[in-house]
Parts: sequence; C-alpha cells; structure tokens
Amino acid sequence: MKSSDAIRVSRERRAFRQQLLRWFDRHRRQLPWRADRDPYHVWLSEVMLQQTRASVVIERYPEFLTHFPDLERLAAAKTAEVLAAWSGLGYYRRARALHAAARQLVQHGGFPRTAEELAALPGIGRYTAAAIASIAFAQPCAVVDGNVERVLGRVFRISEKQVWHVAEELLHPQRPGDFNQAMMELGAMVCVPKSPLCSQCPLFTWCRTRGVGKSRAGSPRRRKRIAYRLPVRDQAVFLVRRADHKSLMPGMWELPQTRRGAGEPILRLRHAITNTDYQVSVYGAKTVNGSAGRWVKLADVERLPLTGLTQKILRQSNLI
Repeated sequence: MKSSDAIRVSRERRAFRQQLLRWFDRHRRQLPWRADRDPYHVWLSEVMLQQTRASVVIERYPEFLTHFPDLERLAAAKTAEVLAAWSGLGYYRRARALHAAARQLVQHGGFPRTAEELAALPGIGRYTAAAIASIAFAQPCAVVDGNVERVLGRVFRISEKQVWHVAEELLHPQRPGDFNQAMMELGAMVCVPKSPLCSQCPLFTWCRTRGVGKSRAGSPRRRKRIAYRLPVRDQAVFLVRRADHKSLMPGMWELPQTRRGAGEPILRLRHAITNTDYQVSVYGAKTVNGSAGRWVKLADVERLPLTGLTQKILRQSNLI
C-alpha cells in the first residue's frame, strides 16, 4: 500500500471510530451492568446476555446479584442455589458453567486479564472472553456477536468470514471496551435486522448497503403441544425433578407432564425453548397418581431450581 493510501485509510478509520463513539456517548442505554467495569459484573452480564433478551436480563441481573453479590459468594454456593437464582433465564448450562468458573477463579485468586486466559474458563468462548477483557481490563480485543456481524456486513458488504478481521482493524486502541459496546449497541438499537433506522445511523456515510440488504435464512422453528398437571393442596404444589441425564435442564424441578387432563384446561399459554414454540395446556389436580416427586410448600417453592416454564405457570396461576 502506498504511503498516501495508508494515510487515507488511517484517517478513515479514525473518523469511523470518532463518529461511532460520539454517537455512543450520547445515546448509550443506561443498563445496570454498565454502572462500573468490575470484571465480575461484566462477566455475569455477558453470560446472561449470550442467549437471553436484554429486556429479561435487565430485570434478572440485579436479582441475581442480591443472591451472589461477589465472586466468592457465588463460588461458595450450592449448585441448586445457583440454578434457582438463574430460573427464568433459560439455557441452564450457562449457570452450571458460571458456577464452575467461579470456583476456578477463586482458587486462582481472581480474574485473568487476557482474552486467551479467560477463554480457558468454563462457559467462556471467544466472544465472551474478548468482551470481558476489553470492557473490564481495556485489552485491545475486538468483539463480534450477531449485532456486530450484521453492522459490519451491511456497512462494508463483507462475508461472515471477514468480520473478525475487519472488527480488529477498526478497534479503537484507547477505548476498546467502549468501541465494542458501541458496535453492539448500534446493532441492537439502530442497525436492527428487519427495519434498520438508517437515518439515525452514525455510520451512514460509510455504509454500502443502506438498508436491510441480504439476510441469512434462519433455522425453521418447530411447534409442539405439551400438557401439565397442576396439583395443589394445603398451600403446596406437587413437583417432579428432571433426571440428571436429560440433555435439557437436567436436575431442574417442574410440574408433572400429562397426555391430557380431565375437562378443560385451567390455563393455556405459549412458551419458547431454543428453536421450539410450545402450546401449553395446564390441567388442575388435587391428587397425583404414578408420578415420583414431592409436595413443596408454595412459600418455599422458589428456593428450588424451577424450569422457566414451571415458574411461568405458577406465576400466571397466582401461586407465587
């Protein structure tokens, strides 16, 4: 590359960074995990946000911190306590990995500062490691999630394979954490999948697409019907524990399933897990036949690690 071309590219990158960060400084959302750069807070929020909507995490993040305000408290907890506090966030493997990583971190005296060391912990991949390293420790690590991939793909019309390289080239050397958060924020708030707000985009000058562009086909969602019994008596509810060998939510507590109930359901609702949309019917019951489980006082039920669907049913039935 000629020196004049190199200077032009350098200026363009600097302008790109400045424009993006100026927008971020003015329009960033006041999210609870942005109150500081404590690595425990950054790590917890990034794990929660991996596969859960931000609107849900905004509500559950402070609640989880009331149970486990620091790394040491989380490491010392029992697995069932962690799962109970995680209930409703879904993808419970994340909670188990979070707990395992907390114990490792306490044994080793706290958080490592580099993305390479962070990526060696349970439940932390390339993206999460880079996010923690850049936000908490100002390490120059680019972050690419679905939002960043969409923004860079539209702005520069590049393939998925090129995104990480371009993100690393653009990264602000003095404000890597803010730059990464700005890219993710832009994808979440402006450069959204279906109807991007191009007139509000700080990168409009550089964008080669200026619109939705070509989108990748998502995986088709499955639909399934499922039914549960809701046995309640003497201010207690009957629950069963999912087997430890189950691939989905092992060891969690739920209502007993049934093929069909007597009469009309007392509750109908919808629930989504991974790529499946469930139509759920709930039937009332006062006795339980053929189910291995236990009666749990309603006052104590939230101390158990409930599945998200069970928690939703109990709440919509005004039992918790």
